[in-house]
Amino acid sequence: MSAPATGGSKALPLTERDGGRRFPGLHSAELSGNWDPATESVVMQRLGNQPHMRYLTPAEEAAADALFNQLLGQKEEPRIPIVQMVDARLAEAATDGWHYQGMPEDGRAWKISLAWLDDDARLRCGSTFARAGWHEQHRVLQSVQNLGKDNWHEWPASHVWSLWTRYGCTAFYSHPWAWDEIGFTGPAYPRGYKNLGLDAREPTEVADARPRQDPLRRQS
Repeated sequence: MSAPATGGSKALPLTERDGGRRFPGLHSAELSGNWDPATESVVMQRLGNQPHMRYLTPAEEAAADALFNQLLGQKEEPRIPIVQMVDARLAEAATDGWHYQGMPEDGRAWKISLAWLDDDARLRCGSTFARAGWHEQHRVLQSVQNLGKDNWHEWPASHVWSLWTRYGCTAFYSHPWAWDEIGFTGPAYPRGYKNLGLDAREPTEVADARPRQDPLRRQS
């Protein structure tokens, strides 16, 4: 099952040792003048103060925050505010438009799966998931991932894992800090793209300073 590993800790911006600094000088938020006003407002809000939680309860928020920190290696500040971004989606029912057969709609599935996560943590660690130690949280999540297609509580573990990682990764990679790490300069509307082709960069794009560190190239 392909999924983000848990238990690591790499705060943004990444150090060169952790695979960062591949696109030196790129600060995607500084290019906001190239975006239309609506896009600029949406993206820049992700860098500012986040809205109050509207969907998850305080206990669910704590569990979800700890979950996302594990999935995305956010042990230290500064952290991308994943839980607030996900909560906003759930409050507005801005789902992916589908859900697995046998599971409820995403909002309800989030609440139930976070409760199960706390239940597992109480059994394994004697505390809620959020209050468990970093390595204890990792072990709880690894036990879920290891189940694969087998049931975790009432649902296939792989389906729950998909729910968690889809929402977490969508929020993470919609944030300018993540864009800077992967060399993405942000939305191309309304300017568009003019230099199409392999290694044909736009004027705003930065060359990869260490292309051999590309994980996909290392795997090939």
